[in-house]
Amino acid sequence: MAEGVERGPVAILAAGTSDVPVAQEARHLLQSLGVQVLTAYDVGVAGLHRLQRALRTIERKRPRVYLVFAGREGALPTVVAGLVPAPVVGVPVSTGYGRGGRGEGALTAMLQSCAPIAVVNIDGGVPAALFALQLLAGSRRDRRTRSRAKPDTLF
Repeated sequence: MAEGVERGPVAILAAGTSDVPVAQEARHLLQSLGVQVLTAYDVGVAGLHRLQRALRTIERKRPRVYLVFAGREGALPTVVAGLVPAPVVGVPVSTGYGRGGRGEGALTAMLQSCAPIAVVNIDGGVPAALFALQLLAGSRRDRRTRSRAKPDTLF
């Protein structure tokens, strides 16, 4: 486990089954560093009922970060960010086709999201996992600082 990093959990969501290989890359990296990972695959916006069910289950574990993988139109990270209280990292996947193929459409959509999300490059499972580790380390430091700080010294 990387020093100073909380153990999570981190939620990993993949819109479609073709997005899973990139999601698995992030999952393997996080788990190899001792981070608890919660997964939900095939929960894209074409089946919102599956996403709602998965989020109800995942939210019980209070994930600190969501890594959301989506190809095609890349809409899932925006939807998730509107529903969960933790930071969301959008990962465009190169499974898109047509005008926005090779993940370019998903990347563009995520970059234009009006929801507060961070976005990594196409097929960026490793950078997404590393960013999640930084967020976990920061949340641990923040909790230590808040417990010692007076409310008027936070800003």
